[in-house]
Amino acid sequence: MRLTVGQAVVRFLANQWTERDGVERRAVAGCLGIFGHGNVAGLGQALLQAQRTGEADLPYRLARNEQAMVHTAAGFARMSNRLSTYACTASIGPGSTNMLTGAALATVNRLPVLLLPSDIFATRAASPVLQELEDPGGYDVSVNDAFRPLSRFFDRVWRPEQLPSALLGAMRVLTDPAETGAVTVCLPQDLQAEAYDFPDALFDKRVWHVARPLAEPAFVARAAAVLRNARRPLLIAGGGAVYSEAAGELDQFARETGIPVADTQAGKGALSWDHPNSVGGVGSTGTPVANRLARDADVIIGVGTRYSDFTTASRTAFQNPDVAFVNINVAAFDAAKESAYPIVADARSGLSALLAALDGRRFETDFEADVVTWQATVDHAYHLGHGPLPAQTEVIGAVNEACGARDVVVQAAGSLPGDLQMLWRARDPKQYHVEYGFSCMGFEIAGALGIKLADPSREVFAMVGDGSYLMMAQEIVTAVAEGIKLVVVLIQNHGFASIGALSESLGSQRFGTSYRYRSANGDYDGAHLPVDLAANAESLGANVIRCRTIADLADGLKRAREADRLTVVHIETDPLAPVPSSESWWDVPVPQVSALSSTQEAHTVYEAAKRLQRPYL
Repeated sequence: MRLTVGQAVVRFLANQWTERDGVERRAVAGCLGIFGHGNVAGLGQALLQAQRTGEADLPYRLARNEQAMVHTAAGFARMSNRLSTYACTASIGPGSTNMLTGAALATVNRLPVLLLPSDIFATRAASPVLQELEDPGGYDVSVNDAFRPLSRFFDRVWRPEQLPSALLGAMRVLTDPAETGAVTVCLPQDLQAEAYDFPDALFDKRVWHVARPLAEPAFVARAAAVLRNARRPLLIAGGGAVYSEAAGELDQFARETGIPVADTQAGKGALSWDHPNSVGGVGSTGTPVANRLARDADVIIGVGTRYSDFTTASRTAFQNPDVAFVNINVAAFDAAKESAYPIVADARSGLSALLAALDGRRFETDFEADVVTWQATVDHAYHLGHGPLPAQTEVIGAVNEACGARDVVVQAAGSLPGDLQMLWRARDPKQYHVEYGFSCMGFEIAGALGIKLADPSREVFAMVGDGSYLMMAQEIVTAVAEGIKLVVVLIQNHGFASIGALSESLGSQRFGTSYRYRSANGDYDGAHLPVDLAANAESLGANVIRCRTIADLADGLKRAREADRLTVVHIETDPLAPVPSSESWWDVPVPQVSALSSTQEAHTVYEAAKRLQRPYL
């Protein structure tokens, strides 16, 4: 079949499918892109031809920012439990390097995204071309080499003959839950337009089976022996428990063993907040209940978690001197963390195997009264009555109460992720979508777009602070153009609330964290800047509802939920309003010497906390 390389890529991707548990779905649901001279006549022409002739079903969606379109693909992949994703095409140079942050986010979060950055001329006939970075050390180097450390698979296709192996290699990694992440196939701009006689079989429908690896019996037996002797075990549910659709198995495991279940940012919702064994988030932004249990636990069962520093409270969370770890994870790399007894398996099959091996063992518990007390604290934070501006915890409460069980909340950076993990009451495994692997400012609206594309039946609430909004709000335009309904809760607190609070706790006095005029003394401590983010959102085509009070917000959220187009609900909050304590710690180094007394005092506190840090050997 004689096709250009661009046409072959489109035709191939349109015929890739995944299958798990007998259910097939498109592996690549569509292509997000922004065209420039590097791809407009290659992949751009191929996507046009496919749309006009119907020869390949790969819908194209015009993005407004290259980083944002990778976030959209990541949101889509996570909502699809990593069984489907989007491809992203960008032009040579800055168009492609703009995708680097998105690539890092996808790989850190173990999410499959397919990146098709355009590249320099394969023939070098016109080199150096516009936007080419010349490396005196070699003519085969381009800016796209920066994708190598960020990608789980990287290839550059110099000749059409190389395309089949590159595409098959890309799909292998995209569909492997243990190895997945950003997959990058660089396509030189002249190569995209070059014709070649490709084998017909390359374009046959290909179904990639996504396995549920079974646990090795010997590993299960070792882990079960450790757990049977435990007195105070704690289970931590991570993202793998959600991606493997193991909510039923987790529920059964918890009920039959009595073991309390904490969650990570990616695992929240794997067990409903009101489940009798649920104790909420664990770690630096977790609940005091989960963190007390973590401190005393003699066995930690990690299910689908990669043990980030927020989960381990920078390795201070687990203080029992004899603590042991049993990890169920589809990736051996993560299963072995914390010197664990590893069970390399899909979370669903691993939980079932471990439960069977425990042979009816049930553990005594003492956390129920603490959970009741903590939920009263959450109720108080949700209805604080703070003034004159409301507290952020009240905004979270209003959104939580406005959400149906199947609605989705989206967040990524700032003070919101910590408050959300601590306070949000998730009722569905797909309700809570906080990107806290890379914690990328600007993910929220673009990620929400991908989530809505993956499941249009759900209402999607993107909560975004003014700092993140100013980083990347362009995909409002994409959503408006596509007729995709989102609810964007835009929280204006005139700066970086999270880093402001962190700065103060570290003795740096909130320096450089406020959006204010620069005063005569050189600091940003003048009046608030006259920035109207609601008007900005309106100018991008959004329906906007301005709120002043929590009562206004509750009404605005109701109206936004009933609206038929993207609606931004704007409210101003007090960045200094109180938040309940997690009774935990996060390691952010403080200068050892300083002329500032605030820094000196913070270093004394830091050194005291640092003494609790330990390796788990």
